[in-house]
Amino acid sequence: MEPSFKPKPLLNKSELKNIKRQRTKIEGKKVVTDDVRKLKSLKVTPELSEEEEINYYKEPIWIEYYIPKESRFAYETKFLYIKLIDPEDREDGLDRYLKIYKDKNEFFDVIRFMGEYPKNNEIIERSYHDRMGMLNTINRILRNYEKTSDPAELKEACYVVEGLIKFEPTLATIQLFPDYLIYNLNWMIRELNKFKITFSLEDSTISLLIKRRNEFWETHDLEMDEDFDLLAALFYEQAFPHRGAEELQADDFLME
Repeated sequence: MEPSFKPKPLLNKSELKNIKRQRTKIEGKKVVTDDVRKLKSLKVTPELSEEEEINYYKEPIWIEYYIPKESRFAYETKFLYIKLIDPEDREDGLDRYLKIYKDKNEFFDVIRFMGEYPKNNEIIERSYHDRMGMLNTINRILRNYEKTSDPAELKEACYVVEGLIKFEPTLATIQLFPDYLIYNLNWMIRELNKFKITFSLEDSTISLLIKRRNEFWETHDLEMDEDFDLLAALFYEQAFPHRGAEELQADDFLME
């Protein structure tokens, strides 16, 4: 039965668009201190089943607000749930190798790929000559995982995938397996979620996940999620406090 009372939306659409554009401010005020009622009314977590929750990355957001009557600051932790968006199939067919692994729901292990498709080894070695150690680390962890089914080491492999993303794109990804690292990152997150292993991604990686989620929402014209937009704005406020700041002046630096 539907409740007779429905809470008022946190923000109207124009305000939400303003947050999305400016990320951290509404009418020149920081989101963190803009309106206590908005912050307190945010859901701690969205209503997701355990099966659905596997497909989200969960980031804690620390909310701070001032209580005038008590003359103190209050702190609360709520969670930003970011839906994982997998790479879509490409019309140009450049993802033909990646599709083999996607169809089997397997991690795209570059070292294993080199053994299965050796004709591509030269371009891969040229692209990753100074990062082969990272690829070998991932391969070792995955082989151990297949033998032991112990997911504990997957956290390390997930962080190595994060590191590799910083060096993309390479010639190998452009010509052989575009977007494979996004696919691998999502695969790792789901696997860690499945086993309820606690982990934390870098702010830049979380920003990438938010960007992909927002692009998917816009492309598919999905309904706005006010809680998500506000929590995402709070994430940017906390992770990148000087994001969008005006150009620094000479007085901003300590100089002799």
